[in-house]
Amino acid sequence: MNSTNRTVVVTGIGATTPLGGDSASTWEGLLAGRSGVKPLESERFADLPVRIAASAAVDPEDVLPRPLVRKLDRSAQFALIAAREAWADAGFTGKAGDDSAIAPERLGAVIASGIGGVTTLLDQYDVLKEKGARRVSPHTVPMLMPNSPSANVGLEVNARAGVHTPVSACASGAEAIGYAYEMIRSGRADIVVAGGTEAAIHPLPVAAFASMMAMSKNNDDPTRASRPYDKGRDGFVLGEGAGVVVLESAEHAAARGARVYCEVLGQGLSADSHHIAQPEPTGRGIAAALQNLLDSTDLKPAEVVHLNAHATSTPQGDAAEIKALRKVLGDDLDHVAVSATKSMTGHLLGGAGGIETVMSVLALYHRTAPPTINVDELDEDIDADIVRDEPRQLPEGSIAAINNSFGFGGHNVVLALRTV
Repeated sequence: MNSTNRTVVVTGIGATTPLGGDSASTWEGLLAGRSGVKPLESERFADLPVRIAASAAVDPEDVLPRPLVRKLDRSAQFALIAAREAWADAGFTGKAGDDSAIAPERLGAVIASGIGGVTTLLDQYDVLKEKGARRVSPHTVPMLMPNSPSANVGLEVNARAGVHTPVSACASGAEAIGYAYEMIRSGRADIVVAGGTEAAIHPLPVAAFASMMAMSKNNDDPTRASRPYDKGRDGFVLGEGAGVVVLESAEHAAARGARVYCEVLGQGLSADSHHIAQPEPTGRGIAAALQNLLDSTDLKPAEVVHLNAHATSTPQGDAAEIKALRKVLGDDLDHVAVSATKSMTGHLLGGAGGIETVMSVLALYHRTAPPTINVDELDEDIDADIVRDEPRQLPEGSIAAINNSFGFGGHNVVLALRTV
């Protein structure tokens, strides 16, 4: 099919997060201002400088059959759970080909992870050292490869238009959704299951991030450790889980009478070319991504009423993001309700863009901006309207929301959604 620049809509959502085992319970937790951060009780973390994380509220082993769990890395388990919810939410039963409304050749999957099967890699290395080569699982390679979540979701739904895994650190989940949008817009697929997943709560990643001075060490008060925009913020809290959306061409959705949550307007992309880990302090790259979004879509700054910010709770990153928004949006930023949901979920790395897109979809659908918690003293460098402590009603009429995701290496992804 030739390029058609088709309208793309969201017809299904799914999530499993530190706040709940599905999108509804996660949304309920966000509106309640509940933190998913808790102590890491395992002795493996006892001697680490960071002993807190936002672990999944529902363990995959309580949801998936045991034989399947043994064959999937935890990141793929999360992805499969979220994808199954999104697929059912979009109104589908069974695989493509079993349902007359879907042709497998017109269905794609794009699921990203920033780190991939790191827990499998590390745990199986321990098995090799302690028990020998014969005890290493034969499933190790299919489990640890970064495309494992996407591949398994593709197999689940019988996707044949393409199964992809963009990797751009903490921007990975958002980039996956942007890639899926382009697949539909260009005519390569009619439906794409897309999102992000991560499962890296393991002593080595935790110790490594702590050594970078990137994580909060507020072990004594876990629920208040993730505090975007607060003057006393001291780093992010590691989270785990997945967020998945079903994207569909508007024509295909209408033909089958699908419920539509919102329209996907497009994406803006850029790279900082500044530092492998440190954010560019002026927000130059973020501003370029946002401007790219505005230049490539019909979105007007005045339409934007909600932002799910990247806002990881790092001193430099939070301020740079707001500077960039102010540079591009100017006075229109004053009318944007800014939510930093990582204050509750922690930072899911490559999964962040997935769950935060799901939350942005729900914010538009319910016309409600979730709160940011733990902002006791707003940093004077944060020149924006932060939704604090309580949810906020969003305006009636046609409105738009932006979801920001940025990653180590200077990757910047800005997604835009609009009500229908």
